[in-house]
Amino acid sequence: MRQFKTESKKLLDLMINSIYTNREIFLRELVSNASDAIDKLSFKALTDPSVQLGEEDLAIRLSFDKDARTITVSDNGIGMTESELDKNLGTIAHSGSEAFKDENAEHQGADIDIIGQFGVGFYSSFMVASRVRVVSRAFGADQAFAWESDGIRGYTIEAAKAGERDGAADHGTDVTLFLRASGEDEDLDKFLSEWGLRDLVKRYSNYVRHPVQMMATKSRQLPKPDDAGDDYTPQYEQYQELETLNSMTPIWKKRSSEVEQTDYDEFYKATFHDWEAPARTISFHAEGALSYDVLLFIPGRAPFDLYSKDYEKGLALYSSNVLIQEKCSDLLPDYYNFVRGVVDSPDVALNISRETLQQNRQLRAIAKRVERKIHDELAAMLADERTVYETFFENFGRGLKFGIYESYGAKAGDLADLLLFWSAREERWRTLGEYASAMKEGQDKILYAAGDSRERLGKLPAVTSALGRGYDVLLCTQDIDEFMLQTMRSYRPVTAAAEGESPVEDARELELANVATADLDLATEEEKSAAEQSTKENEALFEAMVKALGEKVSAVRVSANLTDAPACITAQGPISLEMERVMMKGPDAGMMPKAERVLELNAQHPVFAKLVAVHAAGEDDKLALYANLLYDQALLVEGLPVDDPVEFAKNICSLM
Repeated sequence: MRQFKTESKKLLDLMINSIYTNREIFLRELVSNASDAIDKLSFKALTDPSVQLGEEDLAIRLSFDKDARTITVSDNGIGMTESELDKNLGTIAHSGSEAFKDENAEHQGADIDIIGQFGVGFYSSFMVASRVRVVSRAFGADQAFAWESDGIRGYTIEAAKAGERDGAADHGTDVTLFLRASGEDEDLDKFLSEWGLRDLVKRYSNYVRHPVQMMATKSRQLPKPDDAGDDYTPQYEQYQELETLNSMTPIWKKRSSEVEQTDYDEFYKATFHDWEAPARTISFHAEGALSYDVLLFIPGRAPFDLYSKDYEKGLALYSSNVLIQEKCSDLLPDYYNFVRGVVDSPDVALNISRETLQQNRQLRAIAKRVERKIHDELAAMLADERTVYETFFENFGRGLKFGIYESYGAKAGDLADLLLFWSAREERWRTLGEYASAMKEGQDKILYAAGDSRERLGKLPAVTSALGRGYDVLLCTQDIDEFMLQTMRSYRPVTAAAEGESPVEDARELELANVATADLDLATEEEKSAAEQSTKENEALFEAMVKALGEKVSAVRVSANLTDAPACITAQGPISLEMERVMMKGPDAGMMPKAERVLELNAQHPVFAKLVAVHAAGEDDKLALYANLLYDQALLVEGLPVDDPVEFAKNICSLM
């Protein structure tokens, strides 16, 4: 018995138990090796006129024997001599494919695409097999040789047995895996079936350039006998038929002009298990120092688990048509986590197991281009297909908002113009740019209100007052809205440019202001002067109301902004009422900071005159009752719970 060259036992154990994390990839590695062997023979035919090949006959064959617990991967590629078996399989981490690539680098092109790099893929077989037998006959050789090993003690090489590739046309290689006994590992049984092997090929080797074939069991109806009666039951028979399991030509390798949208739709639905066609398809190709093909889909609807902790983002990463990662998260930012698709590059530097990447620099370059393409496609959808984009935004807009919040506003420049908000005045979706272009003269703030529903927000005193003064208000109903807008702080509109020119950034810096803030200034100078005068005249009243309300409010004052409502609650400081409401839903609600509340009164409302009269009469208890009632009803209007519902009910009853 020959010994592996290197510290075989240690290295082999390291590879089997440490390098590979997913043992399903053993078939991917063997199919890739077989594909390389066929490519080497094809290359020989291109460079040596004496070699005559029928390209249509080159294929990879899979077979299994459930009783013998074997899986065999066969190819009719270039094969190996006795010395090549010793060198390629006896020397761990020696890559014959890598050596071939180096020797013929100047001749390789689109027709030859060797996959192997490290010379260790073959040994992934020992993750599932207790013994591996390789029978190979080099192209043009007179003799086939067999290599066999248990992956522990060493290996043997001897002449192949009779019947093992002993014909002149039997060039190529058979790799037979003797799977470990089911008692040792029952999960291995799934590989000893048609559906098990078919599933592995579809997932990992579906786009290998050569056909991967297997005899498949099928069923067909037998002809009806001539003497069969009316009650005849159709009879069926099973038969074997050679079937190609892989698609071979990946759709993302084709130019978009060569593919119908229906083909993209079918690929998307079949690959990503969606019954709806995508809203948008993005296909592009990059060539140069880093070459890659990209096919992206923007779904037509949100998956049910998009906002759950179990949702995994990422694009399928392929290298030379072989699946490396099913979901490579580094290719997508979190705010585009809804995008699905494929990136295929022969140039990405893989680690030794070909399960992860070695150089993030390459991945970052691809990810940056992917991100820009998605942004441009969304911007085009917003401009050209407004209805489609509005549906998209209702499904995925939360993620775009989170991108601005999570980046502390750094991504606002990229994402702000993709956001939509509901206009209280126009009752439709508007962008920030559209809001800015329709602002009344002299307006320097973009006004918004945040809460749990448009209907309730539209009735808030602060909103109706702003609308009555000619200002539009954006109604924000998602939990992330207030946090995102406060992170942005301001918005600078971009003026659309003429065709062929770059957009021009507006000189205005528009503050984003919540209409429920205490320092909002919407009133005229006359109204503000009257409010200030009323505040001075009734200082004693407000002091008495603050005393009655205690720590509930930091101040009571006259509002110049209110028109119809008797009172409203506003907030001053960094915490708004909506932020308080959202944080109170969390697990640490008791530790969350609260908004600094201000009770604002409408000096023109009859209720204010009643407060003045009660205070002048010295009825302190009644004033305290009125102050608490006004405060509680203002909370309810804002969608906030009253501090003491029982006390609130008693106060109402006492008035009745």
